Amino acid sequence: MPVTHSLRGRLLWFLLAAIMLTALGQAIIAYRSARNDADEIFDYHMQQMALSLRSGAPLSNQGDGSADVGNDDMVVQVWTPDGVQIFRSLSRAELPQRAVLGFSNVRVRGATYRVFSVQTSSQTVQIAQDMAVRQRMAGALALRTVAPIAMMAPLLMLVVWWVVSGSLAPVSRVRKQVAARQADDLSPVSENDLPDEVRPLVQELNLLFGRVRTAFEAQQHFVADAAHELRSPLAALKLQALSLHRADTPEARAVAVGRLTAGIERATRLVEQLLVLARQEAGGEHKFEQVNLADLAKRTLGDLAGAAQARDIDLGLHHADEAVVDGQADALLIMLRNLVDNAIKYTPAGGTVDVEVRRAGAGAVLRVEDSGPGISPEERERVFSRFYRVPGSAAGGSGLGLAIIKAIAERHGATLSLEQSARLGGLLVEVAFPTTGKAAPG
Repeated sequence: MPVTHSLRGRLLWFLLAAIMLTALGQAIIAYRSARNDADEIFDYHMQQMALSLRSGAPLSNQGDGSADVGNDDMVVQVWTPDGVQIFRSLSRAELPQRAVLGFSNVRVRGATYRVFSVQTSSQTVQIAQDMAVRQRMAGALALRTVAPIAMMAPLLMLVVWWVVSGSLAPVSRVRKQVAARQADDLSPVSENDLPDEVRPLVQELNLLFGRVRTAFEAQQHFVADAAHELRSPLAALKLQALSLHRADTPEARAVAVGRLTAGIERATRLVEQLLVLARQEAGGEHKFEQVNLADLAKRTLGDLAGAAQARDIDLGLHHADEAVVDGQADALLIMLRNLVDNAIKYTPAGGTVDVEVRRAGAGAVLRVEDSGPGISPEERERVFSRFYRVPGSAAGGSGLGLAIIKAIAERHGATLSLEQSARLGGLLVEVAFPTTGKAAPG
């Protein structure tokens, strides 16, 4: 059987092969059954002929072979009790002179004979028949039995081909739908008339199309927002470059260089945040490992200590439990840095920013709170949107910090909430992780 990867081809080959094997098996069974029936019929006929000859008067033709009893299929021989053959039918077969009483098979000159012998007080009667006669009769009976099956087999094959092709037609339709689509066509594939075995595959394909469509739309929105946000910094850099070109005194040139440098740093920071946000929102497969939140908090405070000192802000680790969570260390470090960096930016000079890491039952909680102005309740949901800035905010920024924080928190299954700090009076950002790993050694 040829190897094929087509489901339709496999079904057709296997079903057609099953039909052929069934027909062959039926022919063999019919032949064996006909052969058994022929044996029973001929054995009975031979037995009745021998009994009828036994009951009559003794036969005699002096062994000249001129008598014609029976026919060419049957060979009849009769002996006297002393072994003299007194009768032999016309036949070319040379059978043994002595016979085994009852039924037996005798091989003579390449042919097999079925022999039945019976003995009386006056004579011994032997009836023999060539087995080829029985085989021909059994073959004829089997042919009459198998002929209708042989004639119906092609029709049955056509029916199988029609049923298989019709059953797989919806699958072919789905294939054609997908093949004819444009690259940006992510609409669901029709599930009408699909077999139950194929419907789950198409449903999963539609779910995949939905996820890709959502990601594609998010990417389009992101690109549009990024282009809009980059327009203003680039325009400002152009103006600052013109100011530097027009500066005619060392003092004016120094001011222009400072403004241009600051503008480049802001644009660089914006591009970096855009790239970070794009990576975090891209999702995909990421390998998680056990991460110690307390160690990440200490590392973050060390990295941002200089920025806090420059603004005279008291930056510290208020409380630190040894809590281990399953996650990505790099992503969680970016989240912590954005939280602390935002708190430093929006806290007035001389204020306080504290970080806490606490174990909470089976989970862990990360808190960053400050003594700044905080965020009003009606603005707390909107600040997670990309490029959104709280109206009247004194600190500059791209509006991407909290969007990045939210994306990382969602990837780790953590809950992000904004509240008012009861202790410092400013904003309290809380990230609650549902489960933690084993506690790190103290």
